Amino acid sequence: MTASPHSDHPTADRPSGARPLRSAVVLGGSLAGLLAARALVEFADVVTVVERDVLPDGPERRKNLPQAQHVHTLWSGGAKAMEELVPGVTGLLAEAGAHRVPLTKDMVALSSQGWFRRWDESHHMILCSRDLLDATVRAQILGDDRIKLVERAEALGLEGTAGAVTGVRVRGHDDADSDSDSDSDAEYTLPAELVVDATGRASRAPQWLTALGLPEPEVRHVNSGLVYASRVFRAPENARHGFPILNVQAAPRDGRPGRSGVMVPIEDGRWMVTLSGTRGGEPTSDEDDFERFATEGLRHPVIGEFIAGAEPLTGVAFTRTTANRRYYYERSRQWPEGFLVIGDALAAYNPIYGHGMSVAAQSAVALRDVIRRQGWGTPRLARALQKAVARPVNAAWDLATGQDVFFPGATETGPTLRDRILAAYVDRLLYTATGNGRIARRFTDVSSLERGAHVLLAPSVLLAAVIGPLKAQLTGPPLTDDEWKAAGDRSS
Repeated sequence: MTASPHSDHPTADRPSGARPLRSAVVLGGSLAGLLAARALVEFADVVTVVERDVLPDGPERRKNLPQAQHVHTLWSGGAKAMEELVPGVTGLLAEAGAHRVPLTKDMVALSSQGWFRRWDESHHMILCSRDLLDATVRAQILGDDRIKLVERAEALGLEGTAGAVTGVRVRGHDDADSDSDSDSDAEYTLPAELVVDATGRASRAPQWLTALGLPEPEVRHVNSGLVYASRVFRAPENARHGFPILNVQAAPRDGRPGRSGVMVPIEDGRWMVTLSGTRGGEPTSDEDDFERFATEGLRHPVIGEFIAGAEPLTGVAFTRTTANRRYYYERSRQWPEGFLVIGDALAAYNPIYGHGMSVAAQSAVALRDVIRRQGWGTPRLARALQKAVARPVNAAWDLATGQDVFFPGATETGPTLRDRILAAYVDRLLYTATGNGRIARRFTDVSSLERGAHVLLAPSVLLAAVIGPLKAQLTGPPLTDDEWKAAGDRSS
């Protein structure tokens, strides 16, 4: 899979009189990085993806991606964007065993304001393990010979000035498991007309920019102290197809630690269950405690009741790196030509909302669309790109932090007045959505990233919020008798 960093160098000779070779470098072989590379091949002659580790050949765990062990969701807004970039990919995922789950028809969810009803399909999710999704997308993108993968290579810094980035300094490692700075590690420069940072939460873009003489970017942190614990179970035979998502959400404003849980179907007849808790309410990594937390720790025991009779296939995967962090690069007064930050390097979210992959796909589409409109190499293109990729980020950021900011210690100053006003309105809409299918659909429009949050401010939605739910609230999870029976019927 690895290409030589020198044999396919972007400065390869061209016939006399030919236009200059267009080159781009993407830092990071993450999903965000690969989708950005796919978007760029429409314009660049060669796109070099620089990856610190060695990418797996199949659906195996990628190194330094602990979140892959937890529930991942590809919302329909992200799935449509991914299909636009990689035609046929959702069909390939389905062939590999991924589930297409209709929403809200096959979602059983307890919101902070009560149980949602199961309305007719309006949107959908693609559900499978992160390993399977990454492998499927990666195989399609790296099969394009215009995209060159350089593995075991670490980006050291940007080449250029405060006005324009012209390339990236890279150190190659001969030993796949070595992080050393030994003399055998070769350093070289990859010239590029566009450098894209998709290195994730570990991004060093702020330091690289200040090294060029640019000011530090504006940043916001919202850290609820959330801890994740996940485990995979074999689903009962009658619950392996068409079984709904189970989702018990926290109540951020009830003055207690937020505890939540989600159970989703994934490939090979399995359920993946992720439990989470904020400061003072965290799950543990103890296998014996997993079912107890799901049954007694959440606001309703439905998930615990279903996994009680299911066969565990793995131990408990445990992760603490869940803080929300957002860099506002698009607000920078100075921005260099030839540089773009995307994916988790731009904004990393509490994973419980499941928007990271969808935002990555939508950002890559935005990247492509801006270059189509403005043209490769036009003045101030990089600034326009940075603003464009921020738009899908903004929607996901507001969804994530609008809840997390209310947990104790999440921010230094606590919720702002804007946070409190928006939260009060969202709570009223959630309450209305428990008994109004039209408002439930508007919520799913936003959470699926198919429409912006502005739809929640339409006059008809405001009026519905004043009126409230049209149907009485449910007193328990809206599961059918067959669904209860499929898992052993312990509660119907």
